[in-house]
Amino acid sequence: MSNKPQTYNSKLILASSSAYRQGLLARVTTEFECISPNIDESQRDNEQAKDLAERLARGKALTIANEHPHATVIGSDQVASCKSRILGKPGNHEKAAAQLMACSGGSVVFHTAVHVCNLEQSFSKSHVDTTTVRFRNLSAEEIDAYLAAEKPWDCAGSFKSEGLGIMLFEAIENQDPTALIGLPMIWVSNCLRQAGIKIPAK
Repeated sequence: MSNKPQTYNSKLILASSSAYRQGLLARVTTEFECISPNIDESQRDNEQAKDLAERLARGKALTIANEHPHATVIGSDQVASCKSRILGKPGNHEKAAAQLMACSGGSVVFHTAVHVCNLEQSFSKSHVDTTTVRFRNLSAEEIDAYLAAEKPWDCAGSFKSEGLGIMLFEAIENQDPTALIGLPMIWVSNCLRQAGIKIPAK
């Protein structure tokens, strides 16, 4: 596919059911539809966190684009790793507590990948934004109190940086603060302009 800028304006689809990504995209336009792609998100043998994020973002975008070839589709995925081990969504208090205790005093790297495409217009661009979160030394009591207050069961790494999770850190190192939430909007906004989508929408 060509990466040349386009001058058309098409329907915009976010290939995600994530409320976090929907909220981020809504900052620059409300003229989009959300469709959740059905793909296998399993990690392949020896697949690194960044490669997994890139593959899933591309797969999500192309799955929906094949069904809607006239639309511009955004696919995204985020994979977190600590000490080279991929962190999934905890799902409950016990698993979240174990994740945070393992991260205490260390760093978690988040790879937030995005793929934007329009099959009709042969438009295709990909990007990965990397964020490093450095944790304070956390006590079991601090972790339990945080989890009881925020219940981040659907968040890789077991925290919400836009909420109370910010108190767990020593530092966050990145180029785009929205990437940690789930969608790097600086890159996405520029890419959508290149794809002919009006940002901000009138």
